[in-house]
Amino acid sequence: MKPIPTRTISENEKLLRQKFYENIAAQSDLMDKVSERLLTLELGIPGLFATVLKLTRGEDATLPINAALNLAFLFWLVALILTLMALTPKKWTVDDAVLKQDPKKFSEGLGIEDYFEQSALYKRRLAIASSVLFFAGIFCATLTLG
Repeated sequence: MKPIPTRTISENEKLLRQKFYENIAAQSDLMDKVSERLLTLELGIPGLFATVLKLTRGEDATLPINAALNLAFLFWLVALILTLMALTPKKWTVDDAVLKQDPKKFSEGLGIEDYFEQSALYKRRLAIASSVLFFAGIFCATLTLG
């Protein structure tokens, strides 16, 4: 059997590998930034909604409480809770002796690379669900202004 020829890794390849792993490690931080921006919107929009209502309806601004209004605030509340969950640190079991764990063994502990991927995936799912509910709340709020 003939040996497989090898060569040393070039500086460019080392840099690309380093950037690849930095990108994996930074995904969770990126999801935190997305959630922070989402939190700002989720806190601001209901206040803006109340302000627009006051400005368009005058001093005696009232809005009949109906299913659409209740749904809007329910969606906004659940979206806010999901965003706060995404920003709250979650405890993960990680086996620091393993780089990439077999997904069937995640209950025993994640590998180091798995930790970064699963943490970002967890936050991304919460941020997406929060965004969908938040915009559903905005849609319901527009139905109350009619």
